Parts: sequence; structure tokens; C-alpha cells
Amino acid sequence: MQTRAMGPGAGWTWLKRAINLGRNNPKALFGAAALLMAVALIPSLIQLFAQYGLGMSDMSTMLWITGATTLAMLVVYPLLIGGFFRVIDATEHEQPTHATALFDTFKAGQGRGRLIGFGLLLTLIYVVVLVAIFGGLGSGFAAWYWEVITATQSAQPGTPPVVPPMPPGFGMVFGLTLLVMMFLGGVYSIGFGQVALTQRTVGGALADGFTGALKNLLPLLVLTVILIVLMIVVALILGIVVGLLAVIGGLIHPALGFALAMPVYIGFLVVTYVVMFGVMYFMWRDIAGEGRVDAGGAATDHQVEL
Repeated sequence: MQTRAMGPGAGWTWLKRAINLGRNNPKALFGAAALLMAVALIPSLIQLFAQYGLGMSDMSTMLWITGATTLAMLVVYPLLIGGFFRVIDATEHEQPTHATALFDTFKAGQGRGRLIGFGLLLTLIYVVVLVAIFGGLGSGFAAWYWEVITATQSAQPGTPPVVPPMPPGFGMVFGLTLLVMMFLGGVYSIGFGQVALTQRTVGGALADGFTGALKNLLPLLVLTVILIVLMIVVALILGIVVGLLAVIGGLIHPALGFALAMPVYIGFLVVTYVVMFGVMYFMWRDIAGEGRVDAGGAATDHQVEL
């Protein structure tokens, strides 16, 4: 399998194209994103219901519930990602599709085994890499993280958790983790595109992901910097808008403030899902898929045969 090396401007190009997604079939694309977001929230809702609705305050019980829901999502979420990739691909090629096509990957003959296998393999790689970083450089980080989890789980409703101070060396470990996650994000995007949209095997998709990410470290770095700046700006704007709506509605009744603010927040999350997976899709398409030549992000002729 051939992968392409893109120019540094490709990171910005992927983001621009992702922002323009939905022009062909917005109902299918944004509907699928809303469904994906809803399913992704189910584990958190189950945990909240168990803790506050059923009054389960025992830490061991909550950890079992958290573990069970997490394991379930490790199987379900890769299928949803594959389904969403296919919805995006169909809209980009102006082919008929619909929001519930997100769940087509759950059917037999839709590559669900490869999607689940790739998702589990990537999760294992993430865990191993993070354990290596925190174990080798982050002395005391495991204990600190456990204290944070315990404080969050045991906090009373309406009371912020008491978070322990960060251990020394947090900045270095955080920076290294960010760079590693940037690289693995490229592997994730390219590999998932391969198993979702081609007949590539799990091993072949993983090899394509690593090769493609290694050959595109510069555009991945540019994309990461742009996304960090964009997230800060958008978070500030969103906080102001949601806060104003909550205050204005709260002058009449707190429930009205909530009713005004929540649609904006939910809409923002849906758009975020579309843009995030859109970036992943276009990254795959330029590096390992159909390919596209863009100003500032043109593919080079240097290719690797796997």
C-alpha cells in the first residue's frame, strides 16, 4: 500500500475542508454526528444515574460500572467511527445516505471485525505508550491520577472536587504526551480510514497509519497548533454566549436560562464532531486514500511501498 507525504500546509487544508463538510447532505451528516454523540454519552449517563439516581456511593461498585461501560464502548465505538467515516465519504461523493447509516457497520458483512480489531489494537497501543511515558518520566503521576479520580467520584453534587496539587515535572510529561497523542492521532485517522473505507486488513491498516503519520509529522504539528489556538478562541466565545443566554433566561426563571443555553452547547458539540471526524477523513484521503493536490499541501512523489 502506498502512502503520500503532504506539505506543511496540509494541516490547515484538512481543517478548512472539514469545516466545509455538510454542504451536500447536511441532514445525514449532522444527524449521524448527533447520533454518534448521543451513543458516546451513554456510559457517562449510566454512571451518573447509578451514582445519583440509584444512590450508589461505594467506590468499588462505581469502578465496576465504569469498567463495564468502558469495555462496552471499546467494542461499539470503532463501529460508530467506521459508520461515520462512510457517511462522510458518501456525502463527499454525493451518494445517497442517511443519518442512521451510522449503524450499518453493526451488520454482518460490513467489516465489523476489522473495525473492532483495529480499535482494540489502537487502544492497547495508547495504553502501553501512556504507561511508558508516565512510568518512565512521571514519578508519582499514577498516584496523583488515582487521587483525582477518587476525589471526582466522591464529590457531592454541586460541590467541586478537591483536586490534589500536580506532581513536579508535569509540564514536561504533558508536552511529551501531547506530541505522542498528535502522532497517534494521525495513525488513528489513517488506519481507521483504511479499515472503514477499503478492504485493508488490521495489520495493513496499522502499518499504513504509522507510515503515513511518520511521513507527515510537519502537517500534523501544524494542525495541532492550529487546533489548540482554535479551541481556546472557540471556548472563550462559547463560554460568553452560553453565559449570556443563561443569565438572560435566568432573569425570568433558571429553567429558561438552561433551555436557552443547552441548544447552543449541544449544537456546538455536534459541529465539533463533524469537524473532528472530517479532519480525520480528509487526512486519510490525502495520505492513503484517493488523494488530492492542494496549494500549500501538495502530495510529494516520495512514496513507500508496504
